[in-house]
Amino acid sequence: MRQYSKLLQQLTRKSIEHRIASLLQDSSTQQHLLQVHAFYVKTCPGRNNFLHAKLLSAVVSLSPPNDLQYARSIFDSFSMPDTFIWNTMIRAYLNAQKPRESVTLYFQIRLQDNVLVDSFSLSLVLQACARLMDSENGQKLHALIAKLGFGPDVFVQTALIEMYAKCHCLEDAGKVLDHMEKPDLVSYNVLLAEYVRIGEIELAHELFNRMPERDLVSWNTIIHGYASLSEVRSAPKPFNITNEQRQQSNEALRLFHRMQLANVVPDKITIISVLSACGNLGALGMGRMIHEYVEINGIEIDMKLGTSLLDMYAKCGDIDSSVKTFKNVNARDIFTWSVMIMGLANHGLGELALEYFSNMIAEGLKPNDVTFLGVLSACSHIGLVEEGWKYFKSMTSVYGVAPKIEHYGCMIDMLGRAGLLQEARELIKSMPFAPDAVLWRAILGACRIHKNVELAEEATVNLLELEPHVDGNYVLLSNIFSQARKWDNVVDLRRMMRNADIHKVPGSSSIEVGNAVYEFVAGDKSHPKSDKIYEMLDEILHSIRCNGYEPLTTSAIQDFAEQEKQNALAAHSEKLAIAFGLLATAPGTPIRIFKNLRICDDCHLAIKFISNLYHRKIIIRDRNRFHHFEEGSCSCKDYW
Repeated sequence: MRQYSKLLQQLTRKSIEHRIASLLQDSSTQQHLLQVHAFYVKTCPGRNNFLHAKLLSAVVSLSPPNDLQYARSIFDSFSMPDTFIWNTMIRAYLNAQKPRESVTLYFQIRLQDNVLVDSFSLSLVLQACARLMDSENGQKLHALIAKLGFGPDVFVQTALIEMYAKCHCLEDAGKVLDHMEKPDLVSYNVLLAEYVRIGEIELAHELFNRMPERDLVSWNTIIHGYASLSEVRSAPKPFNITNEQRQQSNEALRLFHRMQLANVVPDKITIISVLSACGNLGALGMGRMIHEYVEINGIEIDMKLGTSLLDMYAKCGDIDSSVKTFKNVNARDIFTWSVMIMGLANHGLGELALEYFSNMIAEGLKPNDVTFLGVLSACSHIGLVEEGWKYFKSMTSVYGVAPKIEHYGCMIDMLGRAGLLQEARELIKSMPFAPDAVLWRAILGACRIHKNVELAEEATVNLLELEPHVDGNYVLLSNIFSQARKWDNVVDLRRMMRNADIHKVPGSSSIEVGNAVYEFVAGDKSHPKSDKIYEMLDEILHSIRCNGYEPLTTSAIQDFAEQEKQNALAAHSEKLAIAFGLLATAPGTPIRIFKNLRICDDCHLAIKFISNLYHRKIIIRDRNRFHHFEEGSCSCKDYW
């Protein structure tokens, strides 16, 4: 009878424990969980690590983000928590962005005689060290891993790779991978992602090339690496993309082609990265192909993909397709609107950009700092000074957005273009922070437009203190001195550049023909069809001269003879690219050129004549904005 009673008690307890486990599993609110917890304490006194673990897991999952007080109080109430319970608490702190507590808990485990760490414990604490960039404890753990016999464990070794990489111990991270007996794809991908994250793109590419296999994650990581490193986000100079950045974008597209040859199907992450590279290069043909791929394969154009598509079209010079894509995106967030507003501004469609801003406000969206960069750029590109001041002041007074230095840069650029140099100078003095190089460069650019040598010299002094080795600063001042025919000053500047070993970045222009991008520099003769290109260029120059074009030799920055200046201007990179475009594309086809520097006055004048004489629409993206040349006029209305 006594044995039967004892058995009945055991069955009853088992039934209650099963019921509690079920209730914990079904708990969906913290209030319900508190009731289950109270029932558990009342009916199941004593140690039951299975139920303890269930309770702790449920409490962690229902706790508010970053609030683990309740979970920690329950953990501390357990008399002898096992390894699983310790790991649950360590992981909870890690997920709550409290890695220091994870590390502290781990070292408390080491003081427990009855608890053994496992591979999961070690991988968790290594992740915590990685987030803290705590290489000291990470190295101690590495030694302990070898001592405890976890060296062959792929899970632990992968966590070690991530820890060393995040702590910038790249050599150690590489050694761990090299010494693994059978590294899996995840191990390679972790190191690849860390190389990309910290900008070590060459190491990433080297690792990618020696990976025994690659999956979609591998391809996405390396393509995104090249595409994201080439992105430039600077509102006053939105297309200031260096030769290195263009090469990185080209490499992203080349890798995408390799990915297709490897029969790896791209996903949205790949597509968004490649669209970014297309935008940087102005590779409109490739961008259109990707858009077609999306539509043919029924890939949903959600908010993020739609924004990437309209951004690509805007950066590639096809603003009409950008607007069409924008209208077809069902859901738009503030970033989608901001990208569209900036695109319209950069194409000189300032009034339309401001109209879109009004529409966005009418839909109840609150503008952010990025939105206002587009709005202020729109005002700057078309000379709306009064409106620019209104929007600038409304940032704080109406929308509660504190202007950043980039917004002051837009305002100074706007005032400078309008010839209000003294107002621009006063605005710099009134700023709540020290002016940076972008602001002084905006002043210097305005001085070039309005031929203010005195203020240019003041701006240069400040600019060269901030950026003593940037060639463009010297070139801007050299242009100003050349316009004023102060040739001795030009010579002095060139001497300073030589002494400081500063080399002028050559002007380059690229054009896409047949889904291939061709690049030209001034005086370039590297193209296989160089002879025909120069023949075409001679024909163009002869024709436009006959129709009234006179070279603006003031654009030449050296004191050469008049004919030498004309010859130098004739071989500017954009003229070569246009000559190639006229040869390589069908009559009536728009020609799109992408230039790394600001278009010079002479080329701007010449292209107006070319567009009229050859009946071509010519779209030039320079480092500041787009110029749409058509029938002898430019969309900028000679204001740029």
